[in-house]
Amino acid sequence: MDVTPLVKEGAQIIQSYAGGKFRVSGQLYDGAIIVTPQDTIGWAATDLTNLTIDDFQPLIADAAEIDVVLLGTGAQMAFLDPALKKALSAQGLNVDVMDTGAACRTYNVLMAEGRRVAAALLPC
Repeated sequence: MDVTPLVKEGAQIIQSYAGGKFRVSGQLYDGAIIVTPQDTIGWAATDLTNLTIDDFQPLIADAAEIDVVLLGTGAQMAFLDPALKKALSAQGLNVDVMDTGAACRTYNVLMAEGRRVAAALLPC
């Protein structure tokens, strides 16, 4: 019996991450990325401490279509600046912070369930 979740054809699935690279639906990305079920794009962000609201503009533009943003902070979980988290919330983005590995796994589960999820991932 196949117990793998049915994933909508064409949906972006995070297949692997290591060494600063991500493989999403067969495509290799070097550096930070933003993943939604519809698309994967390179992300100019370099580390958690330098993030600003401007770094989240691609997600803010689609905030009405996203229930949760999973922010992968790299190899270790770290906290997002409370002022930035509040500013993102005011723009309609609910951001959950976790290490990048957990963010990748959680994204895949939520996406497979049909949830409106996005992942903003800093490399490990």
